[in-house]
Formats: sequence, C-alpha cells, structure tokens
Amino acid sequence: MAVFQPFDKLPVLNSATLLLVGSDRGLQQELAKAMLQEKKSFKISIHLATSLPLPSEGDHLRPRIDLIVFMIDVKTKYSLKNVEASLAHVAASFFLGKVCFLVTGVGRVNYCSVEMSSIWKLGEVYCSPVLYCELELERTRVATAQRLLRMLQICAGHVPGVSALTFNFMLRNSY
Repeated sequence: MAVFQPFDKLPVLNSATLLLVGSDRGLQQELAKAMLQEKKSFKISIHLATSLPLPSEGDHLRPRIDLIVFMIDVKTKYSLKNVEASLAHVAASFFLGKVCFLVTGVGRVNYCSVEMSSIWKLGEVYCSPVLYCELELERTRVATAQRLLRMLQICAGHVPGVSALTFNFMLRNSY
C-alpha cells in the first residue's frame, strides 16, 4: 500500500505536477484541459486518478506530486466515499498545504446527495482548503483552473516568499 509523501522525490526546475483524484473522469479531463490552455510561466504535468493508491509498478517513473486535488461531486455519495477511502493513502504531512478538496455540482442544490457539513468536516479534519465550483459552466471552469494553477505554482515553490503552508493558512483564514 503506497502512501504519498510530500518530499519523497526531488523537484524539477520550472515544473510542477498536479494529481486530480475523483470518480468523474469527464470533469477531471475538462478541468485538466482548461488548466493546460491557461498561460503559465512553468511546465505542468497533470495526472488523473479515480482513487488512491496508484499502481506501484510505475512509481519510480512518477514525478514528485506537488498538489493533490480531491474532487467531490455533491450529486453522488460514491464520490465522497471514494475520496474518504483515498485519503488513507496520503501521509499526514502532505496535508500541510499540498492538498485541497474541490467540490463540484454546487449549483444544483436540488440534486445534492452529499451533506455539505460532511465536506466542511473533511476540510477541518485534514486542515485543507475546500473550493466550491460548477465545472459544467465554462467561465467557472476557467476561473477554477486559474485558481488551481496559482495554488500549484505556490505548492511547487515557484513563488518567492510564499510557501504552501503559509498559503494554506492564509486561504483557510480568509473566510
């Protein structure tokens, strides 16, 4: 059972790696595509996974993961259960600024199957920011992509004077 460690591999200059974990492959691909289309000053690599752990046979080829985004679709309870099960495969130290929860489908309150309080609790328990969005809408998807790119840039250490830990603290205390 492989556990993600925050600094188990060396960083690559002007490069960052994002891991999107969630049960809706279509939304993952749309978000990844939006992120790749944005203008950026560093090279990004985006990996998609439906759940953790990742297969261990390619571990030596896998780059260092700078940010893990757990995607929760409020329209399905399976999505939340999948994320909760995946969290066991991430080291506790990774939650210090290198993980966030992305809640999708929030514009459709009538179709919610997941209690928002359980998602807020996840953010509190794991000391990680929770972002809410509606990825089906292009403008929101682009704005979310831009926000995640900025977070990735900080988590990869490409912003002088700002670390992932201080950014996480600022983000969590801005509400």
